[in-house]
Amino acid sequence: MPTYEYECTPCHTIYETRHGYNEPPPAACPSCGGGLRKLVSSPTLNLKNFGGPTEAKYSKLSISDELKKEAILQKDYQKIWLPPAVKHNPWDEH
Repeated sequence: MPTYEYECTPCHTIYETRHGYNEPPPAACPSCGGGLRKLVSSPTLNLKNFGGPTEAKYSKLSISDELKKEAILQKDYQKIWLPPAVKHNPWDEH
């Protein structure tokens, strides 16, 4: 299942969520109730065996430069994971 990113501009928040291609996206920002805009983001491919997305994104930077750049990004935007909605109760008998 793909991971999608949605941005709430007034809150400076990026929400990550997983849902099927035919399922509806999140309707509104959980914090302020404003509209969400779908971001075009890169797929999560690990072709060079990097340990994580940050390492892959800044692989040409020194560690100190990488930390500075990440700190700047975290000041501007907050990233929050929105889990997909539960469609069934696992304790119900079938």
